[in-house]
Amino acid sequence: MSLVAEAFVSQIAAAEPWPENATLYQQLKGEQILLSDNAASLAVQAFLQMCNLPVKVVCRANAEYMSPSGKVPFIHVGNQVVSELGPIVQFVKAKGHSLSDGLDEVQKAEMKAYMELVNNMLLTAELYLQWCDEATVGEITHARYGSPYPWPLNHILAYQKQWEVKRKMKAIGWGNKTLDQVLEDVDQCCQALSQRLGTQPYFFNKQPTELDALVFGHLYTILTTQLTNDELSEKVKNYSNLLAFCRRIEQHYFEDRGKGSSSIRLP
Repeated sequence: MSLVAEAFVSQIAAAEPWPENATLYQQLKGEQILLSDNAASLAVQAFLQMCNLPVKVVCRANAEYMSPSGKVPFIHVGNQVVSELGPIVQFVKAKGHSLSDGLDEVQKAEMKAYMELVNNMLLTAELYLQWCDEATVGEITHARYGSPYPWPLNHILAYQKQWEVKRKMKAIGWGNKTLDQVLEDVDQCCQALSQRLGTQPYFFNKQPTELDALVFGHLYTILTTQLTNDELSEKVKNYSNLLAFCRRIEQHYFEDRGKGSSSIRLP
């Protein structure tokens, strides 16, 4: 988004308070949504909960095609539609709600660096597992991704998406990686996050930021998504403080508050 466009969106957003009927859209929860999209959606839900902003989660089979960026989740707030965590954070900030205003410039730069790490490592690993690991593709991905659509459209859409993701993997140097190498990348990312978190409740001590929402979305989803094996979730389970971090956010922002459509539970 250009600076002019960002300024225009900010002006519009700031003019109106957060409505009670704000809506978040994602794919069908039970039978369609994949690991990476579920993680992205949960990160946005956690962020909005941390900002104490109400949102109703609505599941639509065509959510990916409804989104202005082609990615989920997206929120519908008043007359505005905004997709993905980064733009949503900026949109919410324009309305006067920010989780990171208390950080100094060095801390903000560090926060952004760790968010880049999560997106470059965890998100990419999730996409690799979904679309490049043949066992996962055959047993889970194709069936779930195409589930709302009739034959042969279900197969066409799944193969088209797989081709797009594989092309991206090749472009960023992940095309020839093995599953073991990807899992090692995940472990290194978790190690870095674990070291940064330490014994603090959140990454920047006592108050959560958008980094906490992003990390929670990915780690919690990895821990609670059934795949062909447990290798991915076991990488997260090796770090006790990351597990405690996930439980802390779940209990405080979902179990204590969420009695409606956005409540979640560890199995």
